[in-house]
Amino acid sequence: MNRDESPPTQAQGLTKEVAISTGMKPATWSYAETFIVEDDVLSRARARGAEVGAMPIGQGGGAALRFLAAVLGAKTVVEIGTGCGVSGIWLLRGMRPDGTLTSVDIEAEHQRLARESFAEAGITSQRTRLILGHALDVLPRLTDGAYDLVFCDGDKKEYPDYYEEALRLLRPGGVVAIDNTLWHDRVPDPAQRDPQTVAIRELGKRIQDDDRVMPVLLPVGDGLLCAAKRG
Repeated sequence: MNRDESPPTQAQGLTKEVAISTGMKPATWSYAETFIVEDDVLSRARARGAEVGAMPIGQGGGAALRFLAAVLGAKTVVEIGTGCGVSGIWLLRGMRPDGTLTSVDIEAEHQRLARESFAEAGITSQRTRLILGHALDVLPRLTDGAYDLVFCDGDKKEYPDYYEEALRLLRPGGVVAIDNTLWHDRVPDPAQRDPQTVAIRELGKRIQDDDRVMPVLLPVGDGLLCAAKRG
C-alpha cells in the first residue's frame, strides 16, 4: 500500500465495523483472521511497515495468498506494492521452491526493508526480483501469459488498470488477487464517494460481469477479491 493511499483508518486488528461487514460476530472474525499465526519474521516485517507507513495485507489475507500460491503450484508471481515484505514472504512460502517473485514499488526505502525481511526469512535473492518504479510503467514490460498469480496492493485509483494488466500477464487458470476491496467498510456503503472507494467499487462490479474470469470476494482482512482467468 502506498503511503499517500492510506485509508480513513489504519487499524490492522479487529474492528466492530469489519466484523459487521463479514456478517460474523467479532470473536468469530478474530478467530478466523488469526487462525494461521504469523511467526517472528513476519511480525518484524509488519513492524517495519508500520514504521514507514506501509501498511501490509492483514494476517488472514496473507494466509490466503500463501494458500492460493500453493494450490496454483505457483512458480511465477507478480506483486504490485512491495511494502516491507509481508505479502512477499506469505507468497514465497506458498510458491514452488524454484519460484520467483517479481515485486514492483515506487518507494526505494520500502524495497530496502523488504530485502531485510526476505533475508531474515531465509529467502535467497535469486527468488526475488524487486523493480523500483511506477507499476503502470513496469507491468507493460512483463511477458504476456507468463505468470501464475498477480497480487495487487498499490494505488487504489489505479486498480482497474492493474486488473487489465494482470489478465494479460496471467496464464489460463492463473489468479489475480486484489487487496483492500472492502476498503474499511467504505465499498459496501453507497454514500462513500471518495476516489479510492469509487474505483474499488466499480472494479468489483466490472469483475462480477467479466466473462473472462471466475471471481470470488473473500472477507479476510480488508477484503481480498480474487478472479481466476478462464482458459
